[in-house]
Amino acid sequence: MEDYDPKDVEPKWRERWLEERKYKFEGGEDRPAFVIDTPPPYPTGELHMGHVLNWTYMDVVARYKRMCGYDVFFPQGWDCHGLPTEVKVEEIHGITKRDVPRQKFRKLCEELTLENIRKMREQLIQLGCSIDWWTDCINYENEELKELGSYVTMDPDYIRRSQYGFLELLEKGYAYREEHPVNWCPRCETAIAFAEVEYVTRETYLNYIEFPVADGDGSVTIATTRPELLPACVAVAVHPDDDRYSDLIGKRLVVPLHERFGDRDIPWEVPVIADEEVDPEFGTGIVMICTFGDKQDVAWVKRHDLPIVRSIDEQGKMTEVAGEFAGMEVEDARAAIVEALKEEGYLIKREKITQNVGVCWRCKTPIEILVKEQWFVKVRELAEDVKEAARKMDWIPEHMRKRLEDWTESMDWDWCISRQRIFATPIPVWYCKECGEVIPAEKDQLPVDPTRDDPPVNECPKCGCSEFEPETDVMDTWMDSSITPLVITGWPDEEPNLPVDLRPQGHDIIRTWLYYTTVRALVHADSEPFKEILINGMVFGEDGYKMSKSRGNVVEPTEVIEEYGADALRYWAVSSGAPGSDVQYMTKTIKRGYRFAKKIWNVCRLAKDHIDDAPSVNDVEENLTPADRWILSKFHRLIDEVTRYLESGYRFNDAIKAIEEFAWEELADDYLEMAKLRLYRPEELGEGSREAARAVLRHVLEGLLRLLAPFMPFVTEELYHRLFNESVHDQEWPKASEKWIEEGVEEVGEILREIVTEVRKAKTDAGLRMGAEFEGLTVHVQDEELAESLEKAIPDLKSATRAEEVEVEVGEPELEMVPVKVEPRMDVIGPRYKELTRDIIEYVENNPEEVASAIKEDGKVELKINGKGVMLDEECVDVEWELKVKGGEGKAVEIRPGVVVEILGLST
Repeated sequence: MEDYDPKDVEPKWRERWLEERKYKFEGGEDRPAFVIDTPPPYPTGELHMGHVLNWTYMDVVARYKRMCGYDVFFPQGWDCHGLPTEVKVEEIHGITKRDVPRQKFRKLCEELTLENIRKMREQLIQLGCSIDWWTDCINYENEELKELGSYVTMDPDYIRRSQYGFLELLEKGYAYREEHPVNWCPRCETAIAFAEVEYVTRETYLNYIEFPVADGDGSVTIATTRPELLPACVAVAVHPDDDRYSDLIGKRLVVPLHERFGDRDIPWEVPVIADEEVDPEFGTGIVMICTFGDKQDVAWVKRHDLPIVRSIDEQGKMTEVAGEFAGMEVEDARAAIVEALKEEGYLIKREKITQNVGVCWRCKTPIEILVKEQWFVKVRELAEDVKEAARKMDWIPEHMRKRLEDWTESMDWDWCISRQRIFATPIPVWYCKECGEVIPAEKDQLPVDPTRDDPPVNECPKCGCSEFEPETDVMDTWMDSSITPLVITGWPDEEPNLPVDLRPQGHDIIRTWLYYTTVRALVHADSEPFKEILINGMVFGEDGYKMSKSRGNVVEPTEVIEEYGADALRYWAVSSGAPGSDVQYMTKTIKRGYRFAKKIWNVCRLAKDHIDDAPSVNDVEENLTPADRWILSKFHRLIDEVTRYLESGYRFNDAIKAIEEFAWEELADDYLEMAKLRLYRPEELGEGSREAARAVLRHVLEGLLRLLAPFMPFVTEELYHRLFNESVHDQEWPKASEKWIEEGVEEVGEILREIVTEVRKAKTDAGLRMGAEFEGLTVHVQDEELAESLEKAIPDLKSATRAEEVEVEVGEPELEMVPVKVEPRMDVIGPRYKELTRDIIEYVENNPEEVASAIKEDGKVELKINGKGVMLDEECVDVEWELKVKGGEGKAVEIRPGVVVEILGLST
């Protein structure tokens, strides 16, 4: 066999697996199904390391389950719609969504999405993911999309299913339209859900502003980070138990700068109210309520029935109510209003503080809270049902369930599902132009685009009007992706088969994808969506920070695969941490994965010529040596260990570590060395011994490649074909046999390993190569039964150590420490004894054992040199001791109590 090169191995198998449709779901009744609700990634055009981590996890599960006898359905969808594509199209073409007709803009988005999906599909194939590219989950109308995955959310049939879900939510009373404060992104010009709001820490100023009391009696100071919201100030609040302001409650304050603001429908004198949610410790302990600065403002407005003033518009600019500041961007208005407050004498002081600011998770623009008429889904009333469903599902790791429960309990508002964009699933309703009645589409006319299609009625059922307005808003993209387990099991054309077996995903979208999917499964199928949830963490760069292009610490998966191969990249993914934990990308781990693949390759290359037509281990049982039985026991224990790791929490990192340690240390470094001479010199060690080694090597390698196959599918496929002329991915998962697991033989094997280790050390000390032959070994053993086992291991020891003779003696040898090197130290003796130095050195060289023994026993030796007293201590002489069997000639090493090995012919 040639040297290992992933460039020669991996492309061949990628192509062959696709040609053979190797991983297609059969859907028969002869095998149980295992269904994975695979994440449909957003088509950015490139995989990142987070994708690699996530897809490697799920692919290991898919491959493992197939080997366990399951008919695995591993679909791949694409979640197409959403803001990032629209933003990218605007950037590429130098336009905004308003600059071209609606359908033209959507077409540009579809073209970019199609191009990006093709790129990402190839990268998933390059990674070795055993995805079923051939089983469709939808009835594709667009043939160009059909080849790309199991479902594509921009295909008309997926849009039909998504719209069907909306209509069902409407029928069941879960979807409703209402004017309500919503999170609004001024950059994307759309409402976003709370789950799409991220929080970042930034520096800002706390501005202390003087508010005059309306009756002319003094003023109070209020601290705020958002002075630009003064035009929307509708009340001031204090804590009811705050004695500093108890006399203010019920009075009115004058909004500063109101003369410079525009007209509004309510007075500029605002009431002072009491509310227990005011924090007396923040600022001055008195707060202004503005519509709307944050969620707390929304709660106060509702609780105290306060009016609403709109001071910021959809583009993030100040409205007419801001007077001379109207039309300014929010940040510019803030600065201008602060300057005006200074000029008018209202600004008392400013303090720098840090605060958490909500931003759009797509474009990172700070959000505003605007009052808009939007579509919502009732999720708050499903909170207990969601938590109950979460408890029915197995979470890996278990503690991640708390994230879903905490998010569910924190929901203050329902899920806002309407978006003011274009590239998304249209909301299938029209409105009566006269009375505003909602006219939903009929299910049998789906998919529809209300901006192009007619409503299902000719006149309004409420008022009889024959004119209708189309809904121009579209659905939140999570409305598409939250039905994936329903869609892949046939809904709505068939009864959905929930729960599906596995949902793999990142912990960052528990509050979005996992939460919304659970809601939809409960509404549409009255079931929890999954049996198991496998969570992966985030990927950090080698600098310890989360990978991001802005930090410059991003590593492209395709570059790693090009240099080291996909197996090495997958090795990093499974070995870097436990499921759920954040992991760090490390080049050294990639390199170790490459070296591990190369090690397995070299082991198989050595074994290939010896294991063809090798007998079964059962047929050579009487010829098995202790080393054979040891490696068989360790291997079958490994099977049991790796299976437990995968069955109890998908502990990939523990599994690959156990496989690697066995393959690298026990099999390659130790057993192969014990078997080499038996394989190559049957005339010396016996044909029976050779056949036993061949049988064991075949048995262990055949099973080891199967154990490793889910983790490193390319190198194992190549080697299995070369050694056994079959696909490793068609084989059954190995089963541990109690017959071969024996603690006693493992103890003997460990003794053999320790003897070999000591011989290797002695050869290194003697400056010899590891394959050098030497005189021999004598193993002294107290226990007769152990001695008998070690007698049987003589061929193993000869092979591993290259000792010409190996003997095993029963009994406890008498050991002694013998000086093998005694050297006087000129640098100590010279300055101390000057003219006596030469004579002292001569004496030490002529009487080394006497000098060494005296120093060892008494710590010194006293001499008469030329009539003068001389005392030599440990500083004067370097002594090297060696353990020996009394009367013996070689170096002795106590391996463990009761086992001593004497190495002959290598003593230094």
